[in-house]
Amino acid sequence: MRRMRRASTKPELLVRRELHRRGLRFRINHPALPGRPDIAFTRARLAVFVDGCFWHQCPKHGVMPKNNREWWQAKLRRNVERDREKDAALTALGWQVRHFWEHEDPAAVAEELEQTWRHLRTPPAPVSRSRRRL
Repeated sequence: MRRMRRASTKPELLVRRELHRRGLRFRINHPALPGRPDIAFTRARLAVFVDGCFWHQCPKHGVMPKNNREWWQAKLRRNVERDREKDAALTALGWQVRHFWEHEDPAAVAEELEQTWRHLRTPPAPVSRSRRRL
């Protein structure tokens, strides 16, 4: 497990490349945030995680190893619990959190993130302060 990459995995790089191509800028593995999001849009307060299917138990591709099954179940269950904890911590700080699986299409992920980013960056419509009587 020591050899497993923590950051800049191939799926992350593909998503980041697609976001850059669209002109979006972001921080990677932001150390000041809980869980060190893979991608953080600081002004929009949007944290993004590109999760591996095995380590985060994707319902489609998450396979349980046959050897030492009890240990792996506890380990992978704890990973999922930790994901929920860091999501709650980020939400408490006012951040939106998005998770994507490593098998998802990077262009589709970037499209969804761009739409979310634009929505979060758009200021709310001003409230009319007119005192006109009807």
